Amino acid sequence: MTKLLPNWQSLSLQEKIGQMIVVRASGHLFDAQIRYPEWEVPNRQLQQWLQKLNLGGVILLGGSSAELLMRSQQLQSWATTPLLIAADIEEGVGQRFSGASWLPPPMALSAIAAQNPTLAQEYALKMGEITAKEALTVGINWLLAPVVDVNNNPANPVINIRAFGDTPAIVSDLTTAFIKGAKPYPVLTTAKHFPGHGDTTVDSHLDLPTLLHADERLTQIELPSFVAAISQGVDSVMTAHLLIQAWDREYPVTLSSAILTGKLRQQLGFEGIIVTDALIMGGMTKYATPEEIAVMAIEAGVDILLMPRDPVTAIESIDRAVQSGRIKETRIDRSLARIWQAKEKVVFSPPNSLFELISPEATKTTESILHNSLQVGGNIPLQPPPDRSGRNLIVIDDILNCNFLDIHTPAVAIPKKLGYQLQIVDRNTLEGVQLDTRNTLLQVFIRGNPFRGSAGFTPQTQKIYQQLIATNQIQGLIIYGSPYVLDWFFSQISSELPWLFTYGQMPIAQSIALKTLFNLSTDVLSASSSQDFGF
Repeated sequence: MTKLLPNWQSLSLQEKIGQMIVVRASGHLFDAQIRYPEWEVPNRQLQQWLQKLNLGGVILLGGSSAELLMRSQQLQSWATTPLLIAADIEEGVGQRFSGASWLPPPMALSAIAAQNPTLAQEYALKMGEITAKEALTVGINWLLAPVVDVNNNPANPVINIRAFGDTPAIVSDLTTAFIKGAKPYPVLTTAKHFPGHGDTTVDSHLDLPTLLHADERLTQIELPSFVAAISQGVDSVMTAHLLIQAWDREYPVTLSSAILTGKLRQQLGFEGIIVTDALIMGGMTKYATPEEIAVMAIEAGVDILLMPRDPVTAIESIDRAVQSGRIKETRIDRSLARIWQAKEKVVFSPPNSLFELISPEATKTTESILHNSLQVGGNIPLQPPPDRSGRNLIVIDDILNCNFLDIHTPAVAIPKKLGYQLQIVDRNTLEGVQLDTRNTLLQVFIRGNPFRGSAGFTPQTQKIYQQLIATNQIQGLIIYGSPYVLDWFFSQISSELPWLFTYGQMPIAQSIALKTLFNLSTDVLSASSSQDFGF
């Protein structure tokens, strides 16, 4: 049954303000499954918020696609007004919710664009189409994608391969193609993180980065991709928690009227929704109180506050600001008009069948991008140890937060079939890696991730890799994720060492990488017995 939008002009002031709030919620159905209790409240609390506060939307994380379909319907049934249901699905729905298509990182397309720009744009368009179609299938109607930042700083700890590239031209071409691919579907797209988070070495999840570039540089490098996205009709723009001194020496972008109203609205002509990045991030929480941040963001020109610490506090703070005359109610009304225009575009009827997920076309697109962006070198193929005494050393960022490795996934299962014994370490346990006489297949899963503070490649980890290389333990190398890590290994390894690089970390990427490294023409997993995998 389709839920209809009421006339926003009939809402009370607090109900209007509630529509300007999007809260974080678990994608799981039950309270016992909540993974991030600091940000995800129990169902009773969430239902009360949606009904009594008239919240505008939720942002979801966690759960399978099948579960998410039920969750989205549950949340819509609780809501007083139809919800915007958002998710950070920059690499497809499957990046966050198992059972859907997990697409390659956007930067994989920049490698293809260097050789064939037209093909890369075709892939970007397909990524937008697949993401929009699968999002609708599970009840998501707001894509917090694409990332429009130009990642021109290799040490960037948080954008990294989430960006489509490191030049304004490539990023502009690929992000507009993504938006074009999603546009025929009744979902919202988002250009983030305005006006550009690509040249930072500080993660705004942890602290407030400062950009010292002059206006001329910002106009030439950071802004063009956002201008292109706006021209393509992107529905929303997400602010970056940055201090850009050339434009506002006092206020971060999220709280800056000079930047959001002056630059984005007036200079660039953007008429859609301005949404903050998550307000629980360190770049904001260390700047001011939650009450003041909520009010200042609205004053600056923000339409939707994403993940305030407490929606009740945010609503009451903004209400007081209106009652005192600090903010005019007409300012609230302008945001409501934009929100309603966006909500009228999206679908609030029941989602499609789950069989729409992971279509043959989506799988083919993913495999094609991964194959076309693959890099290989050294004496390929690698010969497995004849005495089955090899070591499969896998290095990941965080063992406790890893959704791409399991006993059955190719990075684990294929080497085991070939005689390699598994050893997994992460950034917390890597220093415990011992020198070993066994032939070592080193598989490194490193990419930029929020809340890490670095791109995962510290001087300490570099020292350990150097020891492994110097003692000739590494017989084969696969790097999954960041090309900047590959650049470092290039300066360390011999030209004969078999190596391979793939942007993806998901099982499809693992399979392609290992089959290429060992020249496996058939699926070794299908030929494996249960005994091979320890069952």
